[in-house]
Amino acid sequence: MPSQPSHPDRASSDRAFSDRPSLDPGPLAHRRRASSFGSRRARLDNLRRLTSRDRQLLAWLAEHYVLSTDQIAQALFTSRRSALLRLATLHAIDAVSRFVDITTGDTQHLYALGPLGLLVHPTTYTDPDRANARPPRSSIERTERIVGSRKLRHLLGTNQLFIDLIAYARTDPHARLARWWSEQHATAAYAIAGIRPDAHGIWCAGGRTVGFFLEHDNGTEPLSTVLRKLRGYERLAEFGPRYPVLLRVPSRRRETNLLRALAGVPTVMPVATGVQDEHPAGPAWTLSTDPGPRRWLHELPCDHGPDNPATNPHRFADNPDQ
Repeated sequence: MPSQPSHPDRASSDRAFSDRPSLDPGPLAHRRRASSFGSRRARLDNLRRLTSRDRQLLAWLAEHYVLSTDQIAQALFTSRRSALLRLATLHAIDAVSRFVDITTGDTQHLYALGPLGLLVHPTTYTDPDRANARPPRSSIERTERIVGSRKLRHLLGTNQLFIDLIAYARTDPHARLARWWSEQHATAAYAIAGIRPDAHGIWCAGGRTVGFFLEHDNGTEPLSTVLRKLRGYERLAEFGPRYPVLLRVPSRRRETNLLRALAGVPTVMPVATGVQDEHPAGPAWTLSTDPGPRRWLHELPCDHGPDNPATNPHRFADNPDQ
């Protein structure tokens, strides 16, 4: 009987295969897989630790880029100390990143989305200076864009008005900020009119719902430039909402000069001026067509526009309870 062909013994075969790195990745790769699994598990654990308040903060940072310690404390916490404690935790789990803006002389931290925050909001706004910028490769790159933005101070000033309104609503059960859109959000939403407001909001108080567009003025532009911004709002009034345009300026003198320049200028859209150190919910606004007693924000004239999804797709319901 012919003998069977010889085969290598199993031990030899195992040794042969063990010399092939493609089939046995070795202990280093196993450690990498374990580390990767551990990282994913840690991220999931940290995601579970986020409270509804944390998620609200991350949503704001996703759209509005940056908030200061004081702004976050004012809008979401009962004290600055409790805000600092929670922000330290959020920073430790990479939900937020933080930096100090030395150009303002203020040593408080400014906060932006961290890696975990970007995981929660992966399709967020990407660059405060360029709406069409490519998505950042990481939260670090996004934060670097914010730190280096020429609009950083302007962003903080714009955001402060809305933080003040949110804080006010915490003390008044009949008041609420129903909409807070950033410049890039509002610009995209109303692109057909060509407006570029610094922000857009809907404020509900006193039984009324008032929409508005904010132009935050740092006093660096000529008044003629400020007035030219109103042209786009005139186009919007033809088919969309007629919301007051809030020109918020740094000083009473600047406001006086602006009102003088607006005197006798017909505007289809209501225009109101205010000074930045006055609370925006209160009697801080002067209508350009009626520069008498100052008005509360909810007292300003407002028309949500025609109920036509084709021409006014972002129309807000008139009912302040909705």
